[in-house]
Amino acid sequence: MSECSKLHIITSLLTLTMSPTKEHIRHCLLFAFNLRKSVSEATQMVCEAYGEGSITDRTCRSWYQRFKLGDFNVKDQPRSGCPKKFDTEELQQLLDQDSTQTQKQLAKHLNVTQKAVSIRLHKIGKIQKFGKWVPHELSGENKIRRYETALNLLSRFNKKDFLYQIITGDEKWILYRNPKRKRSWVDPGKPTTSTAKPDIHAKKVLLCIWWDMKGVLYYEMLNPGETVTADRYQQQLLKLNDAIERKRPLSGQRRRKLILLHDNARPHTAAGTKEVIFSLGWELLPHAAYSPDMAPSDYHLFRSLQHHLTDTEFKTIEDVQKHLDQYIASKPPSFYREGIRNLPNKWRKVIESNGEYFDD
Repeated sequence: MSECSKLHIITSLLTLTMSPTKEHIRHCLLFAFNLRKSVSEATQMVCEAYGEGSITDRTCRSWYQRFKLGDFNVKDQPRSGCPKKFDTEELQQLLDQDSTQTQKQLAKHLNVTQKAVSIRLHKIGKIQKFGKWVPHELSGENKIRRYETALNLLSRFNKKDFLYQIITGDEKWILYRNPKRKRSWVDPGKPTTSTAKPDIHAKKVLLCIWWDMKGVLYYEMLNPGETVTADRYQQQLLKLNDAIERKRPLSGQRRRKLILLHDNARPHTAAGTKEVIFSLGWELLPHAAYSPDMAPSDYHLFRSLQHHLTDTEFKTIEDVQKHLDQYIASKPPSFYREGIRNLPNKWRKVIESNGEYFDD
């Protein structure tokens, strides 16, 4: 008697004594597998024994794949039952604690499936965005200092406007080559054009510039390889004072009241620098460390200048200077006025964010 006939007799006898369960049919498939029957042969024999549609060819093939991998357990895997429900409030509390958690991490905290978390996030309108780069990882002390500085400056401004007295300045590297990233139309899944990021060691020149609400007062570019030292910065302040006397002459015998706003770079805070500022009769405006968002040169002038430099290439320092002169001349007084007039708004945002960097 052939093996196929034996299998048919066995399955027929079992049919007389019992109605087949899923587990029983799987035993039959395992029996056929061990007899080296094909998927189609095993499916046909089971359907002949238990009726048409007792098992599909697809199901049989799936079990055969498990048998080939050495998994001969034909029992159903235990199930966890109905999915655990959770409140939106629980999810929101986790996001409030740390909004950078992944769906997998949130699902683990809530003891639910990742799919359930994904659906709930979509329902409450959450989207995932890349975090922004910030100038510095602020410590608790940094945040307190930023908050207190902004609070004091805003309180002073609310009592009396002093913005027209401010002269502000800073340094910026200008690269000789300033490539522009270009958008391109491509087919889905195809790469776009690429633009090499400027090398930080590329040829560049350091710009030192000071300005007020009416425009640029003084600037100079250092020679390649030069940096700003305390001595150099003090000389620059004296030249700045000469430029102020020349460009902003006083009428009558009025005493000039100027307020200098610069950051806390070492040349700016050196003892000798403070002595020069005092000798010139200038006031030094408080500025918290790591706060380019409260420095008009950073958030206004340099941002505009960098945009203007995009897609330009220079060969000499004279080319850079010519381009810079054209840029300065192209800006009306309202541009510079807007940059400094925006300071109170920046102070408010620092206060509202409790010293943290804010979205601008």
